[in-house]
Amino acid sequence: MSELLVQHPALHLPLAALAAVLMDRLLGEARRFHPLSGFGALANGVEALLNRVGRRGRGGNRFSGALGWFLLVLPPVGLACWGRMQPGWAWYVDVLLCYFALGAKSLSLHGEAVRRPLAANNLPEARRSVSDLVSRNTSRLCATGIARAGVESVLENGNDAVFATLFWFALLGGPGALLLRLANTLDAMWGYKNARFLCFGWAAARLDDLLNWIPARLTACTYALLGSPSRAFFCWRRQSAAWESPNAGPVMAAGAGSLGVLLGGSAIYGQDEEAREEHRPLLGHGSDPDHRHIRAALRLVERGLWLWLTVFFAVGLLLSGHA
Repeated sequence: MSELLVQHPALHLPLAALAAVLMDRLLGEARRFHPLSGFGALANGVEALLNRVGRRGRGGNRFSGALGWFLLVLPPVGLACWGRMQPGWAWYVDVLLCYFALGAKSLSLHGEAVRRPLAANNLPEARRSVSDLVSRNTSRLCATGIARAGVESVLENGNDAVFATLFWFALLGGPGALLLRLANTLDAMWGYKNARFLCFGWAAARLDDLLNWIPARLTACTYALLGSPSRAFFCWRRQSAAWESPNAGPVMAAGAGSLGVLLGGSAIYGQDEEAREEHRPLLGHGSDPDHRHIRAALRLVERGLWLWLTVFFAVGLLLSGHA
């Protein structure tokens, strides 16, 4: 491997990405002692220390949230950069960090955990499984609502867990993939629009939007090219701007159009007395989703993953030929 990389340095990242994808497929995410568990505990401690809801002005708490983000993200990314610069370590560091950041196998397992009981009409089990994927209240979802939540989650997380990771890996190697994964994690923890996190989590949400802006549009193109391009681009162009998230809108509109399914609509967030219904714009075109569309969405992500790897190798080989 070392001789191949010396002769063809442009293949460094494609080979590392392929190795990471194969590791993810064989091993999946670590169930015990996952580094993100420690990172999450540290993030909770930083938030408890810095987040002073109601004690600081809006700008002050935004600054505290930004400070917390940089304190949590920059040291591990800097350590990854240092490790990558050590003689003989670069390829192995890149493989391990890309494997750590990828979530393709996990996404597939979670999607199938929703699809299988839904196909068997076991709605209580399907509701429990889909609650692991979405933040909405799933206790009263019907079969169509479960399928809709499952498809939306697969399409959106296809960007977050797969394509955005590969994009930043292609640009910055392992440290780039790590940066994206940590930013996603802090957005998931702090990016809520409630009294506790509206100001403190502002930086985490905005930085995550920034890091995902280009990958989300490349993901939307991927979904379009591997399904129904004309319908996907039509839905993307006409519907995505109405969606609250600047990145989820293009991804889900193009994905829904590509699959020929209708997403969006009403959803309930919160529990018990705090439960509220939100009416979200409709995305896509076609029929209401069922369990078959969850599998179709998973296949769309899977095919997109191999398409991206093929492009990586094509670019690497092209650059090697010109070296």
